[in-house]
Amino acid sequence: MTRSILRTALLAAGCTAVMALHAQRIAFVDSKYILEQMPDYQAAQKELDRQSAQWQKEIDDRWAQIKRLRDAFNAEAILLTEEMKRSRQEDIDKKEQEARDMQKKRFGVGGDLFKKRQELVQPIQDRIFQAVKEVAGTSYIAVFDIGGQGNNVLYASEKYDKSDSVLRKLGIKPGKDGTNPGNVRGNEDDEPDDNDQQQHVTPKGGATPGGNTTTPRGGSDTPVKPK
Repeated sequence: MTRSILRTALLAAGCTAVMALHAQRIAFVDSKYILEQMPDYQAAQKELDRQSAQWQKEIDDRWAQIKRLRDAFNAEAILLTEEMKRSRQEDIDKKEQEARDMQKKRFGVGGDLFKKRQELVQPIQDRIFQAVKEVAGTSYIAVFDIGGQGNNVLYASEKYDKSDSVLRKLGIKPGKDGTNPGNVRGNEDDEPDDNDQQQHVTPKGGATPGGNTTTPRGGSDTPVKPK
């Protein structure tokens, strides 16, 4: 009877250890799906579409005016002096450049549409990241986003950051304050960091979902925003 009780106790302890290990899990969210369900995002998207259409109309009107000027110039060119031709051509070229500059200003990289999107959408994304962090709590070591490009990491627990361990394996003494980057250890025997004592958990099958973001070092667990 005593052996049976002992066996049961050991089995229960083993099950508890396994459950504790699996309590640290990896999860995913679909940020695209989440955004589509948010009224604030729908309103922001409508405002972006309205503003984009307005700016596009301004640019289209400029090009329509340029076309009229060029058509008139081609029709009248035979009657113009060389000086008049040169002046008219320069005026048309100038307006074309202004139209291209306007298009770049409105829709180019870092242009007005990009800034407007940042203004309207960034606060919504920040709320999502905060919610992801709260949902992850202490139950998940990482949360991936399958709705964006590259399955970005939205949240990762620093407890499982093995960057310093890899540096030590490469023979480099980590410099968390950034003062000793690439400082190769001599004969020092550094104490292993706390991370080396933690149980490392990987997804089923040993594969790690792809992503192009990393967890910030040297602070509390924070969500990582995709670029």
